[in-house]
Amino acid sequence: MGASLAAIVVAVGGVEALLEAQPAAAQGAAAVADLLVPPPLGDRTLGKDDAPVTIVEYASMTCPHCAHFHETVYPELKKRYIDQGKVRFIFREFPLDPLAAGASMLARCADKDKFYPLIETLFQQQRQWAVEKPIPKLLALAKQAGMSEQTFNACLSDQKMLDAMQAEQKRATDKFGVSSTPTVFINGRKVVGGTSIEDLAKIIDPLLTKS
Repeated sequence: MGASLAAIVVAVGGVEALLEAQPAAAQGAAAVADLLVPPPLGDRTLGKDDAPVTIVEYASMTCPHCAHFHETVYPELKKRYIDQGKVRFIFREFPLDPLAAGASMLARCADKDKFYPLIETLFQQQRQWAVEKPIPKLLALAKQAGMSEQTFNACLSDQKMLDAMQAEQKRATDKFGVSSTPTVFINGRKVVGGTSIEDLAKIIDPLLTKS
């Protein structure tokens, strides 16, 4: 998979196929110490560094289930737990296609304080840019985040960044058993697929009482 604009433009087939229902299922756990080793690109985190609960999400920017999670579950998760200092949240890229990789790279190229806002905007407007000709819409969103067209083009051509992203994707697959998105780890406990804030609360709340 290359990082060229041409590859990102054409490799959008199969996005709609990801709309298949995928119920949530808790599937084992990952060693927390291993999970918290930062990826090659480093981690972008939200919340207190010493929060009693750490949530790591592996997501693909073209994944409709990921968009649904970020539109419906994540805002409440942020309000109840992240903003209250109870949860530290880490978003990690797990691109399922070149277009998802390109969108993730743009978020990485934005200023650090614009990383999460751009991630949320990309998910909210996923149906507008995950299309046959995504570049104009992605460029518009990048410019809204303060990126120039020159930076935009350079970002999508950054092979080293793509290689690092793919290295973390391989680690997630090989070491933590991530094979689909979204996959969420709550203090190492793995939750796969669509979920609700109520389901997450059932896992998070008992961990808070232990802290």
